[in-house]
Formats: sequence, C-alpha cells, structure tokens
Amino acid sequence: QVQLVESGGGLVQAGDSLTLSCVDSARTGSTYTTGWFRQAPGKEREFVAGISWNCETQYYADSVKGRATISCDNAKKTVNLQMNGLQPKGPALYYCAAAPHINTGRPPPGNYDHWGQGTQVTVSS
Repeated sequence: QVQLVESGGGLVQAGDSLTLSCVDSARTGSTYTTGWFRQAPGKEREFVAGISWNCETQYYADSVKGRATISCDNAKKTVNLQMNGLQPKGPALYYCAAAPHINTGRPPPGNYDHWGQGTQVTVSS
C-alpha cells in the first residue's frame, strides 16, 4: 500500500523560502510519479510540481516555474519541494500524491490515486 506523509509546513513571511518534504513509500520498487498540490480555503486543489519515479524528470506549474525546485532521494524515499520568494496568499494545504508512471509525460491530476494528509503553509504579508 502506498503511503505518503508530508512535513515542513508552517508560518512564513512573504519573500521567504520553505522546503516541504514527503516520505513516499512508492519511491522504491515501483514506477510512481510523485506530485505536490496546493489547496487554499474555498478553492480547488491545484498542481504545483511533480517528479518522475527515477528522479530524472521534473514538472512544474507555470505559476511556480523559476521559484520552485522539486527533488527526490529514492534511497530515503523522500521528495522535497523547495519554494522561494513565497507570495502572501494566506493559508493553504500542500499535499503530496502519487500517480502511476505514464510514458506520455506528466500524469494528469486525475491520475493521482494516493494522497497524504497535507501540511499547512501560511504566507503572511
């Protein structure tokens, strides 16, 4: 069974950097893509970044390109999301999720079938 556990959230100020971590049991012995999603109160969950099962390919939402870096360490079963220059958007839950690898590139959001509980990030102005 795939399990994902996020950590690293908290209260930060606009312009700060923050690194979120996800322990993803699917990182070894399977070919899952791991992704990070963000959901603000009253809004739909949106894709932020993803990384392939072998850590070789990264995917980013246009809104975070140049400000976020996703990386992984399969030996440690971890996927990290570093975000720089955080914008004051208030609180949001950041979720780590896993989707079966597909050969056509980035899995669509609907393909993610395992989710963590989320970690809250609040960016104050």
